[in-house]
Amino acid sequence: MFQSRLLSARTWLNRLDRSPYALPLLFILSMAETLIVPIPIETILIPWMLSQPRRRWTIASVALAGNITAAAVGYWLGVLAWGQWGDTLLEWAGNPQAFETFATQVRQNGFTAILAVGITPTPLQIAMLAAGVVGYPFLLFLLAVTLSRAVRYFGLALLVHFAGDAALGLWKQYSKQIGVLLLLVAAVWLWFAFR
Repeated sequence: MFQSRLLSARTWLNRLDRSPYALPLLFILSMAETLIVPIPIETILIPWMLSQPRRRWTIASVALAGNITAAAVGYWLGVLAWGQWGDTLLEWAGNPQAFETFATQVRQNGFTAILAVGITPTPLQIAMLAAGVVGYPFLLFLLAVTLSRAVRYFGLALLVHFAGDAALGLWKQYSKQIGVLLLLVAAVWLWFAFR
């Protein structure tokens, strides 16, 4: 039974990879993950990179491009829309106290603060808005986001490159346990993001 599920997942990923819409869809999903849906896109990237190792660098590049585009949109929302819709944007981004804390960090140590948020699986929404609201330089903001997210996505591609066969073997052996663990991690992460 597990083998048939693994084969159906692999078949689905192969079909996705052959679709002309796969990379544009990944770009849109990466934008949505950055702007709206705080669920790590790595849940899509890892199996896709494992099943299509020849395209792992392309997959990482498209995810990064979507992320940078969305970060720019979020920054300009902070700059242009904060005065009129600040309360609504703050509700969308999460905890108002976390926003104020991060805005202070951006004022004091902007590049490092944005870089740290971009590397960790922390939602980027608060960082984007705060950088725009406090007037942090746009090009430095984009550089910090690009560097941090490149570390995540290309680091993931490197991990798949070096541990691909071993990771696939572990996935075959422990898929149920890994799935339960990923669900628990996602639940805890969502709890912290929306508390």
